[in-house]
Amino acid sequence: MIITTTDYIPNREIIEILGIARGSTVRARNVGSDIFAGLKNLVGGEIDEYTKLQASSREQALQRMTDDAKRLNADAIINVRLATSMVMQGAAEILAYGTAVKLAGH
Repeated sequence: MIITTTDYIPNREIIEILGIARGSTVRARNVGSDIFAGLKNLVGGEIDEYTKLQASSREQALQRMTDDAKRLNADAIINVRLATSMVMQGAAEILAYGTAVKLAGH
């Protein structure tokens, strides 16, 4: 599966648009991480626990988007975007979405 943020794939012809492929996850922080983050906030620097949480959330949303595109029998996903929003205090949604397409020669 080709995944790209561009609206085309070099040297490939898009022959059909199948629809929007999407995937999301909602993650909440845990109390242990919040305590450590509060201490880290006093001295400054990267909060590794939140960085790892965000990275794994993005990967899960991208995987779910890819799975959705496979259900549509897509060869590629173009115009991929990521968005985030707060769902409630301490919980955020990561959404990955793009256009599922068929390519010539597949």
